[in-house]
Amino acid sequence: MPARSGKAFLDGIRAPRDIWMDGARISDVVDHPALTGAAHTLAAVYDLQLNNPETCLGTDPDTGETVSLSHIVPRSQDDLLRRHKCLEKIAEFSVGLMGRTPDYLNVTFAGFAGDKAAWAAHGNEEGAENLAAYQKQLAHEDWSLTHAIVSPGGDKAMGDAPHPGDTVTVHKVEDTENGILVRGSKALATLAPFADELAVYPRTPMPEGAEPYMLAFCLPMSTPGLKFLCRDSMSAPEHGFDHPFSGRFDEQDAFVIFDDVEIPRERVFIDGNIGVYNSVMTKTWMPNIMHQTMIRACVKLQFAWALGRRMAKAVNDKGPATQQMLGEIWCYAEFARSALANAEAETLDQGDGFWTPAVEPLFALRCMLPYWFPKVGEYLKLMGSHYMLAAPRAAQFEDAELRRVIDAYLGGGEDVSAEERARIFRLGWDFVGTEMASRNEQYERFYLGSGARNLQAVWRVADTARSDALVDRFLEEEF
Repeated sequence: MPARSGKAFLDGIRAPRDIWMDGARISDVVDHPALTGAAHTLAAVYDLQLNNPETCLGTDPDTGETVSLSHIVPRSQDDLLRRHKCLEKIAEFSVGLMGRTPDYLNVTFAGFAGDKAAWAAHGNEEGAENLAAYQKQLAHEDWSLTHAIVSPGGDKAMGDAPHPGDTVTVHKVEDTENGILVRGSKALATLAPFADELAVYPRTPMPEGAEPYMLAFCLPMSTPGLKFLCRDSMSAPEHGFDHPFSGRFDEQDAFVIFDDVEIPRERVFIDGNIGVYNSVMTKTWMPNIMHQTMIRACVKLQFAWALGRRMAKAVNDKGPATQQMLGEIWCYAEFARSALANAEAETLDQGDGFWTPAVEPLFALRCMLPYWFPKVGEYLKLMGSHYMLAAPRAAQFEDAELRRVIDAYLGGGEDVSAEERARIFRLGWDFVGTEMASRNEQYERFYLGSGARNLQAVWRVADTARSDALVDRFLEEEF
């Protein structure tokens, strides 16, 4: 099977699954009014790849099949640069607003397969073989995959790791004839209504005694006992003028309940192995997945800078405060672009011919983006001022009498028409002011850990040797 088409994707997610949203069970995610916009957007992403084969498609070296470049295991710097173009093309489609398009987990599992030796360590050879086989199947079927890897965390005082006796976090109940039985819950499965499969894998290390919670596996969304509780819909009816983003890009988030779910043995990658569970995410996962996330973030920052400029131009705002805010947004976008370029220039072979970008520039971005994106939103709101709240809807332009007075009183600076001004500021409001925009800001603050948590973990990746030498030169100097 080659890379999947949009139609095949939509046909696939019509499969029955236990999804709840806004107080009701959803029978068909493709046609539901609150989900259809995002469903068809993701279908368009699949078609985008098929329609741009030189940028987005490659050949699986083992099967000869045509697959998305997001599925490839990078074997060289050139592979990473080719993958960059594919990931950038996908990010541009939603201007970075959809953080969990299928390429996110395609890249994740390609990285897991590339670092198969880490998964096979500590006597976990069977789990590693299962994972490698699953990654091949994921690429072959071109599934849409979601994940849930965060413990529910109902009591923050208990810390991140579950404790023995915790019945809330997903845990192994028993072995079965065909696999394992699990029970509990996980957060937060972004893209859940639009996924074919669900993944669970390590997030943070766990202590001895927590082995029943040390699990990694994948299973179909339709598996009996799986229940998905979606947050309130933030989608609007699709309309390119009135709400150009919230009509199409609400990717949804769901709390996952495992009500006695059986995982087939061949779909289990870690089963209580503390050695592999606590080590497998520590070396190559971070630079591999941050390649995708920072490409998306860079696209979003570049869009924000252009949008701010367009808003200022619409009302002929050349004031120093606006220029300063625009200059700061440009700096963020340029820092992101430069960090990506630096990480790709310093690529390295992680072993067994699996290549990743350098981790340090990407981790620095990971630390700062949770602070930058809220500030970008604040700046765009300041530049938008009351203009964001005085932007007529399309239907008002279609009324002849209203159109006459709107054209007379709601035009922009210089030669900007009322319709153009309204379109620009409605675009801006949907980017920073609507419900979906608020969800996006929350996503940017926490999707790879909070800024504070990441800053505290800089020591995990920072090279201290050169800076220490600069200090030591003076501390060791003879007086």
